[in-house]
Amino acid sequence: MSEITLISKVHKEIGKCNSEELNKILQSINPDVIFLEEIENNYSIYNQMQFSQFGVYHERLEIKAIQTYSQNHSFEYVPVLDVGLSDEFEKFITIVSQNMGYQRLLEKYNSLEKIGGFKFLNSEINIVLQEEMRELGNCIIDNEIFHKKVIASIDEYENSMLRNIYSFCNKKSFTRAIFMCGAAHRKTIVEKIIEYEMKENIKLNWTFYNDI
Repeated sequence: MSEITLISKVHKEIGKCNSEELNKILQSINPDVIFLEEIENNYSIYNQMQFSQFGVYHERLEIKAIQTYSQNHSFEYVPVLDVGLSDEFEKFITIVSQNMGYQRLLEKYNSLEKIGGFKFLNSEINIVLQEEMRELGNCIIDNEIFHKKVIASIDEYENSMLRNIYSFCNKKSFTRAIFMCGAAHRKTIVEKIIEYEMKENIKLNWTFYNDI
């Protein structure tokens, strides 16, 4: 049975959340397939050529870690995003980010992220704080119809990634893979994985980094 490890991550380097630490995790798992929460254009053939020929690293820490890993390992890179998040979601983030209470909670989160690195991003504490920020955001914007649109956008965003992973696994075999996805999605992605495992014909051995 193919094994996939879910790793929660962020795009920008901060403290222990950096490409070097993520590369250590990749080295320890040694995947032959890397699924990434990314659209194809964000790490294009041109970007890959720039790195292979001129050593130009990508600005996103997870892609930079993949580039470093590629120097000594062979694997298949699979971007799994079909769609971006909606305008409603972007509006939600813009509005709540201006709230002082939300900013204080975000500062606390960023401090833990800086100190705890990927162990924090892949922990229950991360999930709890993400839920706190989400609930506070819902209180800041008191509009049920708007919230439903935001939730629908996130659902489609996450489902598109899992659909593409299962589609790939139906066509190709592999031993070990990782799926790197934003830390804000960890709780709902884990819930969706459980649902997919119940309904899909192909069964995958899912593990969750730092889930101990």
